[in-house]
Amino acid sequence: MTDAAVEHRAAARAFTERVRGVAPSAWDNPTPCEGWVARDVVRHLTEWLPAFLSAGAGVQLPKGPAVDDDPVAAWVAHNDGVQALLDDPSTSGRTLSNPHLGEMSIEQAISMIYIPDVFIHTWDLARATGQDERLDPDRCARLLEGMRKMDGAMRGSAFGPQVEVAEDADVQTRLLAFTGRRP
Repeated sequence: MTDAAVEHRAAARAFTERVRGVAPSAWDNPTPCEGWVARDVVRHLTEWLPAFLSAGAGVQLPKGPAVDDDPVAAWVAHNDGVQALLDDPSTSGRTLSNPHLGEMSIEQAISMIYIPDVFIHTWDLARATGQDERLDPDRCARLLEGMRKMDGAMRGSAFGPQVEVAEDADVQTRLLAFTGRRP
């Protein structure tokens, strides 16, 4: 099993717990992502990666139900497809090509872009739906360190302006603030 498979399984497990914990009436609750409701977080994750993998590597993930019809089943189908891709030994030899990222393995692309997205959006979904907002502090620290190295490239496209927090804030608060969220 690759590192990407292990990383994905851990990040997706936490997100799946939050998805399953959303009360039916809470799917239209606003999230910290401006203009998004809870179901839009699931929509985002289930829509951008399949298009990215299809365009860059010719990979077709299985399609689940529409997010508007059943956000839980849509997420589970998507998540199972991503995990199966990462668990498949033949994936390790496949390359993804992207005009912004260049060429890299599928696992590298998923590890670099998608898994952090799932991890951060776990907090967004939890915040929107009144669930446990705690994120793994070790993963927060690793992610924050890596993101700081790419701040200039990420700031305009993926994140809004960094939010000021106290210097002694915990690592989760610092990570969320770095990504423009108000913890």
